[in-house]
Amino acid sequence: MTQALDTTHDDRGDEPPGPEEARSDARRPSAKVAAVPALIALAIFVGGIGVLGYPAELMLVLAGVLFAGFAVARGARFEQVVTGMGEKIKQALPAILILFMIGVIIGSWMAAGTIPLLVSYGLRVIDPSFLYVLAFATTAVVSTFTGTSWGSAGTIGVALMGVAAAMDVSLAVTAGAVVSGAYFGDKMSPLSDTTNMSAIAAGANLYEHIRHMLYTTIPASVLAVVVYLLVGRSLGGSDAQLGDVEAILTELDTSFVLTPWLLLPPLVVLAGSILRKPPLVVLFASSTVAVVLALIVQGSSLGTVLAATTSGFTTDMLPTGGEASDALTTLVERGGLYSMYTATFFVFAAFFFASGLEASKVLRSLLEPVVSRLRSTGGVVVTTLVSGFAIVSATSNALITYFLVRDLFGGAFARRRLHPVNLSRSMEDSATLTEVLMPWTVSGVFIATTLGVGNFEFLPWAVTNWAGFLFSAFIAVLAPVTGGFGIRRLGDADAHAHRQTTEDARA
Repeated sequence: MTQALDTTHDDRGDEPPGPEEARSDARRPSAKVAAVPALIALAIFVGGIGVLGYPAELMLVLAGVLFAGFAVARGARFEQVVTGMGEKIKQALPAILILFMIGVIIGSWMAAGTIPLLVSYGLRVIDPSFLYVLAFATTAVVSTFTGTSWGSAGTIGVALMGVAAAMDVSLAVTAGAVVSGAYFGDKMSPLSDTTNMSAIAAGANLYEHIRHMLYTTIPASVLAVVVYLLVGRSLGGSDAQLGDVEAILTELDTSFVLTPWLLLPPLVVLAGSILRKPPLVVLFASSTVAVVLALIVQGSSLGTVLAATTSGFTTDMLPTGGEASDALTTLVERGGLYSMYTATFFVFAAFFFASGLEASKVLRSLLEPVVSRLRSTGGVVVTTLVSGFAIVSATSNALITYFLVRDLFGGAFARRRLHPVNLSRSMEDSATLTEVLMPWTVSGVFIATTLGVGNFEFLPWAVTNWAGFLFSAFIAVLAPVTGGFGIRRLGDADAHAHRQTTEDARA
């Protein structure tokens, strides 16, 4: 949780701090001065990652050094950056452990035959023209029940990507549909940490927050379904394609022992999530069940199964020990603890950058003058959305973003008597939905690594994510014309309840 921003000194600019502040903190730069490192960092990201294709981790470290150097030059100590990084990693440790466990889950489910079974079922019952819609609907249901986008994408999503690869349909569209469904549930589930924390940060009731998000989530989801149906209609069931599917089915049947007992691992995840058990415990229990099934059903050795959970499953580990086609190799060679090392290193790089940015006070200096000039409801909401996207892209941490956005824009919402559910919805429609679309964020790296598709490849097809952002902006801008449709105002009772909720949350 971040400290509340000091909004009483917006005109201070480069005013020197007091002696105590000078020893421990950087002087806040004026907006003009802050714009210099911000533009350089933007050039590093756009030029380095987008144009030249340099590793995102290296660009994050380079931008972090830029902001850390800027902060030190203005009176901060480098230890502040390191300490800030440590605090962020401490907060993110549960997510990092879940990330590792997803790698273990994929490896163990593959060794057990669970993912091959799900792919086999999918190939037998799914018409290619409806694959994208079903990918969206399935992951939406799973993530709503479980409250985790990572969990649904890393389990059901991986199986759906296998179905798409076997059917030789677009992996980018399939990944976009998986991401859309996964983040639909992450956003709308009362079990989701982002849903709960955005409501807490804004001082809104959880279920009022979820109901208010329907104004933007329903049209975004309808648009997604229409897009997936239209794109899916172009997928013909050609004889060659059907022949490839039959070949994959035959090879799956001969390479694995496929039995309904292999559905136990995903059922453990579903049951544990519904019962609200700790995610790490649930994932560990599921992988343990998968290991046992691999030993009993597939007849694999313990060493082979442990190797699959650690370094990933390979065709050499197939129960039959036979040759595998290129299609089957692409399908089964995945997972393992080591497969998440890149994403984990990315977490450290992202948090080093975020710590340097926070110590430099550049973001606050750029945004606070803008906030003070906001007058209309549309302006407040749109600026909040854009700022939420910018902050989460810079910090890779939605929870930090919520409290920064609250501190920056909470007063602007209150002055216009906008109910806190408008603020919490803006947080979700910006930070929650858009973080995964950027290849330099933790969620973006995790999803791209897990699904095997680049962020900018699936971005156009993650319809729910970008459409939710746009519908949120449209509703706010059109409020004077629509009579405030989708915008909730504070009544006297609401204002009193909001003050009490905010005081309780901050206490």
